[in-house]
Amino acid sequence: MSATRDIVATYRGPGQVVRRLTGQGPREDRALIYLMLGCLMVFVAQTPRLAREAHETGADLGMSMGGTLMAWLFIAPLLLYLIASLSHLVARALGSSLSGFGARVALFWALLAASPILLLWGLTAGFVGPGIEMTSVGVIWVAVFLWFWLGGLRGAAKGAP
Repeated sequence: MSATRDIVATYRGPGQVVRRLTGQGPREDRALIYLMLGCLMVFVAQTPRLAREAHETGADLGMSMGGTLMAWLFIAPLLLYLIASLSHLVARALGSSLSGFGARVALFWALLAASPILLLWGLTAGFVGPGIEMTSVGVIWVAVFLWFWLGGLRGAAKGAP
């Protein structure tokens, strides 16, 4: 299945998609691609907000975008690997059969699959600005991301040998 079809399928059942992705074998190259595409989508979602802030404050847009790019494409992946490792350790402590690869794919896929809502948040932040609209879309994104992540963790644990 293509990534876009998998993203749509994730909105119906995140556990099934992650179970299928992890069932293809431990492919770290795919996990890394999911992570980097997810981080790239977060960066792209930030650009309308950064443009708005630069326009309102007179700050240098290039500097803001450069810092955000550095944060999301170089620093965030390291932190997300750490979070995936911690979730693996917690799952193992709770008696789950979740593998480290399954924990990574569940987190990285959740970030990528929830990115359409994050892109909507970015547009809301850029065109509407701070307010109830931006907060509402942000809360929806967090809820969907957590649903995908926890459902993916369950799915990866069920598919574990």
